[in-house]
Amino acid sequence: MRTFIIVSMVFFIFKIKLARLDEVNACSPSGYESELKTEFSSSFVENEYIVTFNGYHASKVRRKIIEDALSYSNGSFGWRIIGRNNAATMYPSDFDVVMVEDIKGVNPVEQLTRHPDIKRVTKQRLVQRTLKYIPLPENCTSPGVDCESKPKQRRLDFLGTDFWHATGRHTSRKLLKSVPRQITSILQAELLWNLGIKGEGVRVAVFDTGLPRDHPHFKRVKERTNWTSEKSLNDGLGHGTFVAGVIASTKECLGFAPHSDLHIFRVFTNNQVSYTSWFLDAFNYAILKKIHVLNLSIGGPDFMDHPFIDKVWELTANGVILVSAIGNDGPLYGTLNNPADQMDVIGVGGINFEDQIARFSSRGMTTWELPNGYGRLKPDIVTYGSTVRGSSINGGCRSLSGTSVASPVVAGAISLLASAGLKQGKPVNPASIKQTLLNSARRLPGVSMFEQGHGKLDLYRAYQYLMSYKPHASLSPSYIDLTECAFMWPYCTQPIYYSSVPTIVNVTVLNGMGVSGKIVKEPIWHPYLLHYGHLLNIEISYSDLLWPWSGFLAISISVSEEAADWEGIAQGHISVTVESSPEDGTTEILTSTITLPLRAKIIPTPPRSKRILWDQYHNLRYPPGYFPRDNLRMKNDPLDWNGDHIHTNFKDMYQFLRLKDYFVEVLGHPFTCFNAENYAALLLVDPEEEFFPEEMTKLRKDVEDFGLSLIVFADWYNTSVMKKVQFYDENTRQWWMPDTGGANVPALNDLLSPWGMSFSDLVFEGEFLLSSKDMHYASGTTISHFPSSGTLVTQRLKDQGAEVLGDESKYSEDVAILGFHQVKQRGKVVLYGDSNCLDSSHMQKDCFWLLEVILGYVKNGKIPFTQHEVVIPVHGIPQRLAGNQLHKYSKVLAPNLGGSVTRPLPNCPVPKYTVPVPLNKSAPTNIYQQQKLLSAEMQFIVVDPPRPYEEEEVISWDELRTSENQQYVKNIFAREVPQVAKSLLVLISFVMMIIFYALHRKRTKPKRRRHKIGKSVVSSKVPDGGSKGSVIKA
Repeated sequence: MRTFIIVSMVFFIFKIKLARLDEVNACSPSGYESELKTEFSSSFVENEYIVTFNGYHASKVRRKIIEDALSYSNGSFGWRIIGRNNAATMYPSDFDVVMVEDIKGVNPVEQLTRHPDIKRVTKQRLVQRTLKYIPLPENCTSPGVDCESKPKQRRLDFLGTDFWHATGRHTSRKLLKSVPRQITSILQAELLWNLGIKGEGVRVAVFDTGLPRDHPHFKRVKERTNWTSEKSLNDGLGHGTFVAGVIASTKECLGFAPHSDLHIFRVFTNNQVSYTSWFLDAFNYAILKKIHVLNLSIGGPDFMDHPFIDKVWELTANGVILVSAIGNDGPLYGTLNNPADQMDVIGVGGINFEDQIARFSSRGMTTWELPNGYGRLKPDIVTYGSTVRGSSINGGCRSLSGTSVASPVVAGAISLLASAGLKQGKPVNPASIKQTLLNSARRLPGVSMFEQGHGKLDLYRAYQYLMSYKPHASLSPSYIDLTECAFMWPYCTQPIYYSSVPTIVNVTVLNGMGVSGKIVKEPIWHPYLLHYGHLLNIEISYSDLLWPWSGFLAISISVSEEAADWEGIAQGHISVTVESSPEDGTTEILTSTITLPLRAKIIPTPPRSKRILWDQYHNLRYPPGYFPRDNLRMKNDPLDWNGDHIHTNFKDMYQFLRLKDYFVEVLGHPFTCFNAENYAALLLVDPEEEFFPEEMTKLRKDVEDFGLSLIVFADWYNTSVMKKVQFYDENTRQWWMPDTGGANVPALNDLLSPWGMSFSDLVFEGEFLLSSKDMHYASGTTISHFPSSGTLVTQRLKDQGAEVLGDESKYSEDVAILGFHQVKQRGKVVLYGDSNCLDSSHMQKDCFWLLEVILGYVKNGKIPFTQHEVVIPVHGIPQRLAGNQLHKYSKVLAPNLGGSVTRPLPNCPVPKYTVPVPLNKSAPTNIYQQQKLLSAEMQFIVVDPPRPYEEEEVISWDELRTSENQQYVKNIFAREVPQVAKSLLVLISFVMMIIFYALHRKRTKPKRRRHKIGKSVVSSKVPDGGSKGSVIKA
């Protein structure tokens, strides 16, 4: 008996070890996991244009329209329609790709756009995607090995070991977990499978790199189509296979909807190249095939590729639920990728299995709306995107990380939900499914909405919500609470007050009643009189048309003069009524009224010395133009595309200023639209835009007459360097020339000229000490002219411009980088030649302390640096690059006039406050209401999903006995003990009972002949991901 017990225990433990070893080895051919780094670039193709028509036409009709449009030209040029040989060729299309050659004295684009049957003419774009599989160390899953240690230097784009952004809710000691291998188990897909819901009747499209023929993991591949220039349907990279496996694999690494019908669209070559026209044809074909769910694990910063965006709208308008990854450009804010940042698309971010936002996951806000407005809430939802297990190209399994992994997790979950909805007759459309996901998501504590969206995907809660769903309109976010941290960051970080720039909150309206709708009447502001809501002034603008499935509601919040010295919480709500036209032969007009609760903290107006105005109006970004990075060392990330906003790439600087009790307001309009007497300083950082003459006149008056201080952080500008950093794209056969340098220094010099100040065309870099602080100068300019009465700070720096131009790079002494000057005993002007130390994009050392010193000088006039006389060497003043294209993208320069003429100065906005309808009612204590769902009780036995294996951190018993670890220990045994350990405890307890029973009978009973009993068979089944316990048969 004793021998039998020992052998059983050894066999049981050995079986567990083998299961864990097999699980690790199955992840990839090499036995360890990979992380996926994805980079995208977009560029124009020379002489190729996408001609979009106002409807779908056969090829002969399309050619006739183009011939008619070009027949009236007076110039001489050749043109031809580029043939497209793919699955959509036989069907009518709404576009053609036209190549125009030998242009002489005519603009073919103008000729084409004049034709009434042509909607738009845009340049063909090439999309280059770079996939890099970065293996984790082989010992990364070993106990005690730290695989998440952060590197010493700041690294934003590398998906190596620097993964996670902590939420702040984890204790200093925790169990180290190995990674779960079955994502379907973690999200409880088995609960829906047990109901017979496995994706039946749902057509899922995967736009990626293809899929191998006869892959053993897939049983329902309905169609594979190739839209590239390569003659192959197979996946040469493995990314498309992995994505398809997460959605619909039937064995080993299981997918969510194994019975769904897969439609594989190969839109990337093995060289990871694609064109806009390939996507347009493939999108049209997806519409023809009546696809339900489309996964797009791609993205990029270019939200101005109009044919692509128009086609995405058309897809969703035809009922296609589009799921897209938000990008792998985190943890920086303002890094959302398109099309995931569109309102009608479900944008997906990534978390790890500790429910932490993945460091690589891009963050909001959207940046379409800048500079005049404010971004929208994105991502929509987050889910597991780190070391998720999926199908390998060779038939096994592998683990990958990235938002392109999180996206198919959501797409697979949606496929299950759509299958359930179709069976039960529930509405299944882009809006209803998005409402379902958002309202059932579980919010992560300590994480802002621009990181997590509405929270973590909860598949079973989403199923419950969909089963009770009725068509209605909803809002995202569903409430506005400017006091709630951390979810409502950054709104919660700064109270509002009288005379401040209005706070803007952009809300997305989702219309689950139909693809088209409208907001009827006017939205109504209901202030709560018992909660001082009447002290808020509310201005509302909104979409005239909700199409497709969505629109916007922009809320502008300001404080009335009555509350200039008041402090407290003000509350109310906004009511909005949405009306949707009848569809599918019905005659009933559907109506839905939505309530948007609003809460804000008001404080007395701060003193002028604490108020700073940030200039957003003169910041430009990619797209549409080539605006280069401020740091010339960042060759792999050449575009400036994060918005240059205090809540995106200048977020860290903003938080520093708030910690120092400064109030920062954002100016999204020209300098003529603010009252200088309200502010201590105007902060002008890295501007790319030109200035209106009226702005320069007004700013001079503000400084000299009203005591406003001007703080300028500039960057490099050198026309020779600009020509050097242009690049020739071999695929597009086109030169990309910067439209400015790091900053528009010629425009800055025009602004500073009344005070005898200017920056040079030199480019310097280097390390130095300033007030015993380490400083890094990254591709900055120098001060070339400065008043003799001012104070200059100089340093020894390296001539980076000479290095870029291929000349000998030398160090120069007394390079003027920082200047202080008081103008006529009124305002002050401070210049610094580099903004990289404020910009989190590629920051190496911050200079927030220097900004604080400058603000101290603005207040008291004291300069903490040693003052000595400096003679500035004569340097060249940068001139604007001849032939630059800035006028095409500028809000100041008139288009088509070569950049020499400014536009008329726009009018300043005049607030049109909504007429309040006060209510004498009490406000709810908590305006965030978690969605109430059905009971989790079901008609069958619900078992807890298998939990991941865990590896314990080594902690001494003395440490465990300390008071600070008591709750930690309770948590371990309450919910962190893995299923395998539980099964082992059950087995040991059972064995001990047998031993105790045998000893007890031996002591208390006389010897007698025993009856034979049947053999006791112990069967311990350990499925993938954990054990469901032991089954005893007698």
